[in-house]
Amino acid sequence: MRIFRILTVLPVFALLGGCQWVLLSPSGDVAVQQRNLMLASTALMLLVILPVMALTIFFAWRYRASARATYHPDWNHSLPLEVVIWSVPLLIIIIIGAMTWMGTHLLDPYRPLNRISAGKPTVEAKAGGNGVRKEPLVIQVVALDWKWLFLYPAQGIASLNEVVAPVDQPIEFRITASSVMNSLFIPALAGQIYAMPGMQTKLNAVINHLGDFEGFSANYSGAGFSDMRFRFHGVDDTAFGDWVQNAIRTGTPLGREEYLVLERPSEREPARQFRDVPSDLFGAILDMCVDPAKMCMRDMMAMDAKGGGGKEGIHIVAALEYDKSVRRGGQPMPPRPFVTAICTPTDVYGTAGATARVAN
Repeated sequence: MRIFRILTVLPVFALLGGCQWVLLSPSGDVAVQQRNLMLASTALMLLVILPVMALTIFFAWRYRASARATYHPDWNHSLPLEVVIWSVPLLIIIIIGAMTWMGTHLLDPYRPLNRISAGKPTVEAKAGGNGVRKEPLVIQVVALDWKWLFLYPAQGIASLNEVVAPVDQPIEFRITASSVMNSLFIPALAGQIYAMPGMQTKLNAVINHLGDFEGFSANYSGAGFSDMRFRFHGVDDTAFGDWVQNAIRTGTPLGREEYLVLERPSEREPARQFRDVPSDLFGAILDMCVDPAKMCMRDMMAMDAKGGGGKEGIHIVAALEYDKSVRRGGQPMPPRPFVTAICTPTDVYGTAGATARVAN
């Protein structure tokens, strides 16, 4: 019977053999450093946990009732034991705290990379002692419902549900969303970073190995969340150049009108490329004013900084509403009436009970 029970458990281990330990075997230097920090912290915590578990079993056996051990009912203090109990955890907490503080700053996603990999800095040494920093590849990311749009501003192209980047090339992701809060996560590359509408977050990372990796949304965002996945390809410089040229030749144009169509909710979109991407498209998405009928957030904030639009500005409220499917197409907002003043008995232009002046 015992052998039968063991055999019934073996298929479970066979299924676990198909799992990928991507978090423990990443392909990007940032993810490698995060992995090392996680393993070091776990090992330090085990220095406390394992002895406690072992001593719990030992004490239960050593001082069992049948052992006939010496009983000291008045015992209450042991200096060596107190030193061990308090000093070891304290030292571990100090070490973990220092590691976490350093890791938090060195692995800040907004911080430009200072190395490509261990022993390989981003600043390339040149003759004469002057170094040249390797400029990052800028990729603008937009979390749509329910797909990912990646824009390459320097190349003038974009791709849907696919990212291609050269190996050992620093990457600077600039991330936003079109509607709800989302999260970009490529486990082999770096940690996750949130994507929020009207805001920009950043993620600096680098891929160190050729390969095809998975990326996905790590934050629930609606019905199509489960299929909100994409592929990240680490390639050499030649393959990246070929991919860019292929997108320029065969991709479809992506302007503001095309983006408004692409932005509509959809699921399981196939990977494809776009060309002729306006340089200001990402800025318009970030400002939530791709539609010409919408007021940009920067204009709204400038208006608020000056005290607001007053009653006369009520008619522009509709232009500030970021609706994804209503009143689109560049149609101007209809004017709305507003009350400019209320007549009072002391008003030289009116009398008590006079009606308010209404302007259109």
